[in-house]
Amino acid sequence: MTELTELVEHGQLFIGGEFTDPLGTEVIEVISPHTEQVIGRVPHASEGDVDRAVAAARRAFDEGPWPRMGLDERIAVITRIKDAFAVRHEEFARLISAQNGTPYSSSVMVQALAAMMVWDSAITVARDFPYEERRDGVLGPLLVRREPVGVVAAVVPWNVPQFTAAAKLAPALLAGCTAVLKVSPETPLDAYVLAEIAEEAGLPPGVLSILPADREVSEYLVGHRDVDKVSFTGSVAAGRRVMEVASRNLTRVTLELGGKSAAIILPDADLEAAVAGIVPFAWMINGQACVAQTRILAPNSRYDEMAEAFAAAAGALRVGDPLDPTTELGPLVARRQQQRSLDYIALGQEEGAKILTGGNRPPSQERGWYVEPTLFGSVDNSMRIAREEIFGPVICLIPYEDEAEAVRIADDSPYGLSGSVWTADTERGIDVARRVRTGTYSVNTFSLDMLGPFGGYKNSGLGREFGPEGYGEFFEHKMIHLPAGYREA
Repeated sequence: MTELTELVEHGQLFIGGEFTDPLGTEVIEVISPHTEQVIGRVPHASEGDVDRAVAAARRAFDEGPWPRMGLDERIAVITRIKDAFAVRHEEFARLISAQNGTPYSSSVMVQALAAMMVWDSAITVARDFPYEERRDGVLGPLLVRREPVGVVAAVVPWNVPQFTAAAKLAPALLAGCTAVLKVSPETPLDAYVLAEIAEEAGLPPGVLSILPADREVSEYLVGHRDVDKVSFTGSVAAGRRVMEVASRNLTRVTLELGGKSAAIILPDADLEAAVAGIVPFAWMINGQACVAQTRILAPNSRYDEMAEAFAAAAGALRVGDPLDPTTELGPLVARRQQQRSLDYIALGQEEGAKILTGGNRPPSQERGWYVEPTLFGSVDNSMRIAREEIFGPVICLIPYEDEAEAVRIADDSPYGLSGSVWTADTERGIDVARRVRTGTYSVNTFSLDMLGPFGGYKNSGLGREFGPEGYGEFFEHKMIHLPAGYREA
């Protein structure tokens, strides 16, 4: 497996279910984070293209067959999309790795097959969802209906583009909504594979558009008066801006934002198992994951032992070409992300933290936006490296005295997205999980189950994805009062 050998070029946009010429002439050049060379070119969608896509989605929702189909008919179409992921998962993985630097082995599982699981799980949820229910009201019988919210603007980031797209499109489309997917300019190439799949699956005209564009065009889409719902994944700063712009039209929003998650290792934990379970999810996607376990909390009684074990494991991660199947840590998505990580590494040293491993550009890589897997020890939770989302391969090892302090440190964060606890006593771990204020938590493992609700507390976002809770984000609720004594025929 090697770098893409031919330039991947697309000259059209996918608007309203068909490939069509863009209105503008601006082009996005996709740069390999490994070679720093151009590997692809696609049109940059303009505001006019957004207008066309939203208008198509509006017509398809207001007048077209998709919202009026039976659930089984929609499931049949979405099943074809899901099945196509299984067939083309290696193509997805290779394109994503080439664009954002995710190691190919991780792209297969975390990017492509996990996206297929999201589509599949959404089908399961849709089959069992209560679309209508009878209630006995105070004043008489009620019928409560859940109806599709309308036109959805789905805005996804570059780190897990297909996983986050599936998290938004699968429930939205199954609910009967229509959608405009706005993809990141760093990772537009895999979106064309999704467009081909959607076209072949038989989505009716107007139901789906896919637009690669920058933040300015994203903001125009989010603020469009004909958009009924925005589902956004990205940074806290961008999420605040999305909420501000959407509020002008009182557009409903779901925001999946950042994290600074803590993995608590209790004194009785099996250290070998904890290291094996935490390291892949601390440095996952080269540290560019909102759910990454970026704070590792170790008891003072075993701190030196744990520092040595984690430093050895991090230092042993194989750094290199993301398309090499043996690579465990690839380059960051862009030069700005590389510099951001290096700046935080310098800041951590200024703050008094100690580098246990890493801290530089890897000497083995003469080009590319690489940063060594870096572990800081002697970290106080008040340090900026422990409080701010770095979004790079920089992890903090933080000491604590007792369990109560570990929970306090885990909660002492503006974020609340993920976390884990590692212990020989599962019941004790579950108790810790109940006490930490975060949206997703794991005991002696790290997992993200698509049949349960995913989302964050505090600055980590609003609303939920996955499970019936996430599916419900794409519905309006209608209450119908029925006459006293009414009985269904």
